[in-house]
Amino acid sequence: MRLLSLLFFASGCAALIYETVWFHLVQLVVGASSLSVAVILCSFMGGMALGSALLPRLVTASWHPLRVIAALEAGIGLLGIAIPLALPYVQQAYVAMVGYGFAGVMLRAFVCALVLTPPTMLMGATLPAISRWLSGDRESASAVGFLYTANIAGGAFGTVLAGFYLLRVYDTVIAGSVAVAINFGVAIGAWWLADKPKGLSPQVVPPDEPKGSSPPVPSAIYVVAALSGLTALGAEVVWTRQLSLLFGASVYTFSLILAVFLGGLGIGSLAGSSVARRATDPVTALGRVQVLLAIAIGFGSWAIVYQLPLWQPTTTFLPWVRSSPPLTFAFDAFRCAAALLPAAVLWGASFPLTLAAGGADFGRHVARINAINTAGALAGALGLTLIGIPYLGSQRSQQALVLLAAVAGVAVLRRAPGPRRPSALALAGAAIAIALWMVPPVPGRLIAYGRSVNSWNSIKRFLYVAEGSTASVAVTEGVGGARQFHIAGKVEASDMDVDMRLERMLGHIPALVHPRPRSVLIVGVGAGVTAGALSIHPEVGRIVICEIEPVVPASARRYFGNENHHVFDDPRIQLVFDDARHFLLTTGERFDIITSDPIHPWVRGAATLYSLEYLQLARAHLNPGGVVTQWIPLYETDVPSVKSEIATFARVFPDTTLWNPDLLEEGYDLVALGRVDAALISEAALDARLEASDAVHRSLEEVALKSAAAILGTYAGRARDLAPWLAGAEINRERHLRLQYLAGLAANADERFLIFQEMLRFRRYPADLFEASAGLESQLRRWYAP
Repeated sequence: MRLLSLLFFASGCAALIYETVWFHLVQLVVGASSLSVAVILCSFMGGMALGSALLPRLVTASWHPLRVIAALEAGIGLLGIAIPLALPYVQQAYVAMVGYGFAGVMLRAFVCALVLTPPTMLMGATLPAISRWLSGDRESASAVGFLYTANIAGGAFGTVLAGFYLLRVYDTVIAGSVAVAINFGVAIGAWWLADKPKGLSPQVVPPDEPKGSSPPVPSAIYVVAALSGLTALGAEVVWTRQLSLLFGASVYTFSLILAVFLGGLGIGSLAGSSVARRATDPVTALGRVQVLLAIAIGFGSWAIVYQLPLWQPTTTFLPWVRSSPPLTFAFDAFRCAAALLPAAVLWGASFPLTLAAGGADFGRHVARINAINTAGALAGALGLTLIGIPYLGSQRSQQALVLLAAVAGVAVLRRAPGPRRPSALALAGAAIAIALWMVPPVPGRLIAYGRSVNSWNSIKRFLYVAEGSTASVAVTEGVGGARQFHIAGKVEASDMDVDMRLERMLGHIPALVHPRPRSVLIVGVGAGVTAGALSIHPEVGRIVICEIEPVVPASARRYFGNENHHVFDDPRIQLVFDDARHFLLTTGERFDIITSDPIHPWVRGAATLYSLEYLQLARAHLNPGGVVTQWIPLYETDVPSVKSEIATFARVFPDTTLWNPDLLEEGYDLVALGRVDAALISEAALDARLEASDAVHRSLEEVALKSAAAILGTYAGRARDLAPWLAGAEINRERHLRLQYLAGLAANADERFLIFQEMLRFRRYPADLFEASAGLESQLRRWYAP
């Protein structure tokens, strides 16, 4: 059994590495919108459920279980090699046929099913394969539970291995290759064990040996299996959203939360296996676990909102933890475990207890339980992502999960043997009522400032709070009177001077540099200030706004109308709710200007919009003379991350120039400007454009940029001059997205002044770029002198 457990541990490790890698690769084809994530999840988990359900029908019981497992693992390994090789061709076919609406959804679903269902079916069949050779008594249920524990523990290890090492240091090719090697190692080990009967557990019996008879499995057991999976994945979706606000939504946070959750499932499965072997009445034990689970869900919800923020490391509380990424991750894991482990342990214990209620055909029972549990998990993940959080909110969604767990417990206890004690049921009902009461609403302060708990008290009042399918949004008024726009626990825009200057520079500078901009693509609308700046240029005839979260434009229209020039009421605007990379991949339209203001690159997935391939895609969608601008943050980051962003941008746009909205030059954010065709930037031409449009002139004057001289004065350097500083910088590519791993380690850093001062050492007056009056040239030369 120990060797068999080791094989299942390794199999689980490979499966979670694949999940991490394949989700990333498939999202590059079908996009990262909530709809795309939903169809990817359907294909992955649906394939596992299908594999578990079909194994007893397709594989004869006369085959040796270890040889079946060897074949399954070898098949997964072969598909692990084939999928990355096939995806470029799948992408070509997808792009040629893609559309929007129902047909587009079906095409995305077909692509995901084509890629992910075959290997996940094989993954889902491994546990039922070995269980068919077990006798069907409680010892067998305990043995399967122990193997399930090993598999889950391997998954937790694989999550950490992929998220903290393989993808941080290497790339998807190496990570996938490690998983393939593990699969082939498991296949060889299983085949070798099949030839050594002494290596098998005493519980394994030949298929022709008579099985013990037992009464039919109560339908309530299958209800529990489904609801246990549903509540587990549903709660994981909600809690991951909330914990990512509190910890910061980096790639490390998501790996950490998943690893803790899987670890809890493993601990629970181990405990449940022991109970299943020793308990005289495992059905009653299963019912009690579900009632306790309802209470644990309420506790987890309460702890995340009311307890964990009190333990948030800041510059004054545990500063030594905050300043060290390894200590931060370890402490976040501890906090995560404090909230999640009680429920995760109980979910893990539920699986072996449902197996202990097996019928005469134990193999089919395990396959059925595994399939139903996985299908329930899929329903929970999809239901909470697409319906629960956006329409009910996190509080009501979690209360619904408490009720579902309670229903599962009552359904089992009513059918359990022995006398029913009304007092016990009344006590359980009271505990469930308390659990419902414990579930709190998500605090607006958490949505607004997330991990920046020291800023929570700076909010005077909330103007708007909403939970969308991909992100939570808030608009606040601070105690100083500033209005701020928050997405996913971060301030993304405000009406403060420096923020307004940055947002308007992202729009006005490319529009003024381009001789006649007609069509514009805006990536990430935020408060709409950049879109509004572009909309008032008289030459612009079409503006496409690509935004992944639908609640963002609604809040920006209502609370930032003056700042964004009421752009959302402009008939030239087309709103596209999709991720920008997928939109560019699937559209043939070209633009004169593409301006990109995504969320911070340490947020998981955002680094895609800073990648070499995305920027090449953007350049390919520019008209002749086209211009691209991109936001470059200097806060919550470090030197290697900023170097990576600028070097990657400059690789695609060699004439990259940088523009600084901070008039004090202390370091804030930068605007990177790239052009298809190099041309002079003329002071006289800029002044002429400003004089030709009163609206443009007023918009810039409001942010202290009332003339061409003031605009040219924000020049912060260019990639050519920064070449010595950028030497050795990591180029951010889609196969590894190194930037999100670099930036994720520096999310607590505050090196903005240091970074900007380093860059200014290389700034020189660009005589071959600027065409300025003698007075302005003399002034800028003095200003830029080292």
